[in-house]
Amino acid sequence: MGYKTIRNSTHWSAVLLFLGPSLAVICCFFFLPVLAAFLLSFTDFDIYSLSNINYLRFVGFNNYISALQSPVFWTSLKNTFYFVVAGGPLSVAASLGAALLLNSKFIKFKPVFRLVYFLPVVTTLVAVSIVWRYVYHPKFGALNYLLSFVGVSPVDWLGDPNFSMPAIIILAVWKNFGYNMMIFVAGLQSIPVDYYEAASMEGASGWQQFIKITIPMLAPTTLFISIITMIGYFQLFAEPYVMTQGGPVNSTLSIVLYMYQEGFRWWNIGYSTALAFLLFVIILIGTLVQFRLQKDADN
Repeated sequence: MGYKTIRNSTHWSAVLLFLGPSLAVICCFFFLPVLAAFLLSFTDFDIYSLSNINYLRFVGFNNYISALQSPVFWTSLKNTFYFVVAGGPLSVAASLGAALLLNSKFIKFKPVFRLVYFLPVVTTLVAVSIVWRYVYHPKFGALNYLLSFVGVSPVDWLGDPNFSMPAIIILAVWKNFGYNMMIFVAGLQSIPVDYYEAASMEGASGWQQFIKITIPMLAPTTLFISIITMIGYFQLFAEPYVMTQGGPVNSTLSIVLYMYQEGFRWWNIGYSTALAFLLFVIILIGTLVQFRLQKDADN
C-alpha cells in the first residue's frame, strides 16, 4: 500500500513538472483575461474608468439587456448569420471540390495547384481586402469589366446594400477555402483504395462511389471543417472593416465589428465585452447543434 502511494505521488509530481509551466502560461494569458472580461461585462467600464477606477460602477445585466434591446445589435447579428449561413457551406463545398480535383489521378502538377490554391490563405487579409476593393470598383474594377462582356451593367458591389455582403462572402470564400482544402485532401487520402476497387467491381458509378463511400468516410473531417469554418465566419471583422466600415446602411456590420466600434471607437468597454460573451454563447450553441446533427446522422 505504501509503495502504491509513493508511486502515485511520483506520477503526479512528474505530470505537474511537465504540464505546470504550460498550464501557468495558459492560466495567465487566457483564463485570467477571460475572467477579467467576464467581470467587466457587468460594469460600465469606459474611458473615464481608465483614468480613475473610482468611476467604475457595477451595472449587473444592464449591458446584456441593452444589447438585446438594441436594433443595431440585431442588425449586426442578422448580417453575421447571413455571412455564416451563406458563406460557410459555400466555403466547405469549394474546399471539397478543390480537394477532389487535387486527389484525382488524372490531374498533373498537383504541387503547383496546391501552392496556388493555398496562397490566399497565407496572404495578409488586410492586403487582400484592399486589392479586392479595387476589383469591386464600380467604374474601374476588373469584375465589372469582365461582366461587361456578357452584357451586365456596372454594379456598385460595395456601395449597394443588396450586393455588399455577397461581395464580402465571395472574398472570404476565395481567401479561406485553401486551408480546408488541404484538410479534405488528407481525409481523402486516408480512405482505403480497396473500397473504391470493390465498388467498381460491383458496377457502382463514380457518383455512387462518391455518395456511398467518400461522403460517409469524410464525415469526421467534414464535421471538423464545418465547426472551424463556422467559428471563423462568426468572427467576421477584417473584411468589412477594411472594405466597407460596416456600410452601406449597416448592411455589412458584423457583430465583431460592432463590438470593436463600441469598445475602441466609443470606449464602451463594458458593453463591448458583454457583446463578446453573447457571441461566445451563440458560437457554443452552433457547435453543439452541429455535434448533435452529426450524431443523429451517424445513428
